[in-house]
Amino acid sequence: MKYLVTLLFIVACRPLTGLAFAGAVSNEKGIYLLTDTGQATSVKKQSVSAGVNYGTNASFFGRTSPVTYPYLTTDVIYNTKFGLFVYGSAWKVIGSPPAFDEFDVGGGYNYKLNNDIKGTISYTHFSFNDKAQIIKSASSNDINFKNSFDWHLLKTSITADYLFGKSNDFFLSIGHSHYFESNFNIFDEKDYITFEPSFNMIFGTQNFVEYFSNQHGFFDYKEDPNKPHGIQPLPNDYSVKNTQFNPLNYNFRFPLAYNRPHYTVEAAYKYSIPVNVQGSLFNANTSFFNLTFYYLFY
Repeated sequence: MKYLVTLLFIVACRPLTGLAFAGAVSNEKGIYLLTDTGQATSVKKQSVSAGVNYGTNASFFGRTSPVTYPYLTTDVIYNTKFGLFVYGSAWKVIGSPPAFDEFDVGGGYNYKLNNDIKGTISYTHFSFNDKAQIIKSASSNDINFKNSFDWHLLKTSITADYLFGKSNDFFLSIGHSHYFESNFNIFDEKDYITFEPSFNMIFGTQNFVEYFSNQHGFFDYKEDPNKPHGIQPLPNDYSVKNTQFNPLNYNFRFPLAYNRPHYTVEAAYKYSIPVNVQGSLFNANTSFFNLTFYYLFY
């Protein structure tokens, strides 16, 4: 397949994106979203992509809610052949009261300096239901700037995110990945398997943790040692520490995808190691699983 545009439906990504991931990572066939915030990106070909994603828990720049919330997302992106793109997405957190928890709209520009250096600049606006249980609900806007460098043995991505709204935060994410593509077919000559393991590091502030804790009354909880996402007592200086720029998360991600000319099905496992956790959220090492289907029209 000569062209492929893919979507990841944070989360972190991060999740995106899940939401458990910051910044978009490109492969040999196109671009996947691996963002905590849900930004999209594209190859330079006029097309429309749509997809749906299921995740076992919502994460935002290495942080999760004390309550585990699986989620579903749907996304649509329109790409122009000049590198400009616009997109929209809807989130439903399973087990939360609203019919829909979040709607996002955004746009950006995908550029290529040479065969080895590519980048994306994008803006996303997030709209949340008042009852949404999404940890990123303190951030209404995100400006994302990402560059990727292909060293051939490894691909490195460096992504900067400035999020502002009810709280302001800045994040820097660094990822290393390697792309593998099968030299065999499964059903016919038009399909193939891809695998792109990655290691990612997230640095930043975490003022959104304080807002989320206040909004959902987590200050009234006590630590539960039997739950990996229990609540820990609040240190007196947590508000000051949340403004400091520190390492937030290290994670390993293992996505395996089945690809055909117009669609991809991907299963991904991520192991997340949070560090410097402040405020009322106590995050332990956690495993995440995502299942994604996306379809390309062109």
